[in-house]
Amino acid sequence: MRSSIAKSIYVGAAVLGLAGLSAVTTTTASAKSYATAGSYTALTKGQNVLVNGTNAIYSKPGTVKGAKVVASKKTVSKLAASKKSNDTFYAYGTKTTNRGSVYYKIVTMDKKYRGYIYGGKTAGTFAGGIKTTDTLTTAATPARTTGYYLKDVSKNTLWTAPKYTDINAKKVSLYGAAKTDPFTVDKAATKTKEGSLYYHVTDTKDSSISGWIYAGKGYDTTITDNTKQDLGGLSLTPSKDAVVPTNDNSVKVVYRDANNATVGNATFVTSASKTKAGQQVAADTDASGDTLAKFVTKSVPSGYVVSNDSTGSAQYGSTVYVDVTAAATSKIALKLDAVDSSAATVANGLAKGDTLTTSDVTVSGFDASVLTGKKGDSVNTTAIQAALAGATLKGNKTYYSNDGTAYHYDFKLTSDSAFATDNSRANYGDTLSAYYTATLVKSAATNNSTPDNSWIA
Repeated sequence: MRSSIAKSIYVGAAVLGLAGLSAVTTTTASAKSYATAGSYTALTKGQNVLVNGTNAIYSKPGTVKGAKVVASKKTVSKLAASKKSNDTFYAYGTKTTNRGSVYYKIVTMDKKYRGYIYGGKTAGTFAGGIKTTDTLTTAATPARTTGYYLKDVSKNTLWTAPKYTDINAKKVSLYGAAKTDPFTVDKAATKTKEGSLYYHVTDTKDSSISGWIYAGKGYDTTITDNTKQDLGGLSLTPSKDAVVPTNDNSVKVVYRDANNATVGNATFVTSASKTKAGQQVAADTDASGDTLAKFVTKSVPSGYVVSNDSTGSAQYGSTVYVDVTAAATSKIALKLDAVDSSAATVANGLAKGDTLTTSDVTVSGFDASVLTGKKGDSVNTTAIQAALAGATLKGNKTYYSNDGTAYHYDFKLTSDSAFATDNSRANYGDTLSAYYTATLVKSAATNNSTPDNSWIA
């Protein structure tokens, strides 16, 4: 019995010994499975790359012993789907393992993630978990390239490259540039990920100052009021706060109604240099190029017009009082007194007597300020007529003939003298009438943006 038990113990021990040997053998094999990496080599030229989410990022090549996960595949997948430029990567170095796997050292543009990612089997190419990318896409330069100003350098300054599109992008020094310096646009581009537009601009007074700046929606030729352009960090007029107001360079303007009550105030600040308190303002202008008289008119409180401008002898450091009176604003009904449809017969076309609406037509180049005046006063038909003559009307709608051919209407003011006659008794605040001839033209209407047509009745 003892012999049998002893034999069993011996056999069991032998089995355990084999198992232990097997475990040792497995551990040794696992240790030998680690790859080794060659020396680090910096890329001669760095490359902007995107991750594709198939590979994690490690502290060293992923198959080398001791490699730790910097960004998991899940995290990398989120970075791959990101629409933000700061999640673009920059590859700047490489290591190749003894198995021929190439790993690239990469870092996000915001420096948040940095490490090695598998990049294929051929050094100098980008495969595996990454691919090359262009962080900027060339865009068309705007129709207007001159006369831009920096809107607010504390918020939208210049960069050597749009932020997060170049690992070395940095702010441009504006030392020596005046806030009233105009800039010229010579290039335009969009961020590939976001699609946001940037202009490359140069200071026309100091060509050493140049760089990229966010440009909003970009210059729009259909918008006639430059203050309504969406240009991001740029403007088409110098900032009003380009010069700090002092007694030596400014005039305080106080607006008073018929009861001598103050209804508003403003401060005129000249862009002229070396002015002194007590000096006549005369023809000096502000950063927008406006004289004091023009500034007073443009800055009048809403609902009022200037009735007495006493700024002619104004001096720097003084206060001028400007009398104002209640204002009224007219609207204009655009009417058709003739329709030329000789080109074709179209469905639901315009007819004599129709009044155009903003859905029918877009008007550009009209100075609506001529419609505002002292309440009760007769309208200045000459000024309004001139403004209408200088405006352009574009048809918004496409009409179709029986055979499917597309047409649109062109519009022309009927005569130069009719407006004054038709509105001879009108006062500011009344609805005025302007008459046009509509002519049917073969071609579809173009897509017109809509400026401020609120003055159309």
